Amino acid sequence: FEMCEVKFHVKLPVFVARQWIRHRTANVNEYSARYSILDREFYIPAPEHLAAQSVVNNQGRGALLEGDEAQRVLDVLREDTMRCYDHYEEMLSQEGQKGLARELARMNLPANVYTQWYWKVDLHNLFHFLRLRADVHAQYEIRAYAEKICEITRDWVPLAYGAFEDYRLGGA
Repeated sequence: FEMCEVKFHVKLPVFVARQWIRHRTANVNEYSARYSILDREFYIPAPEHLAAQSVVNNQGRGALLEGDEAQRVLDVLREDTMRCYDHYEEMLSQEGQKGLARELARMNLPANVYTQWYWKVDLHNLFHFLRLRADVHAQYEIRAYAEKICEITRDWVPLAYGAFEDYRLGGA
């Protein structure tokens, strides 16, 4: 299981990347906002994924936000995101004008901006990642990536994935 390796090109919001990178058993090469200008691309949750803080689980979501409250939150997220990116662009050096260095201007970007990386991991550590992140209790945003990786892994190593699914992912 440690001899089988796979490399993924992943595009994900920074706040999901920071949760993902806690799994330090893989090689990561992230796109650098120090050298490049990040695209105006952000994660805004779908209304069905907007929820209040859980009152029983400090790491989880509670009741769904609906109607005017959900719309208010979506509006704030969109407005703040666009304002921060507008300021990021204004601060950058462009067309011969002096401006702030990319490595400094990036600090103004919100955590929902997309980054990209190559993630190389062996099958043993991939299964450990998937056991945690494909679980129904995992944060929705990282679980969506894990579920897609499960599909890819099922196609890549069907027998090993079947055993993983029976004994680790769905096992007691």
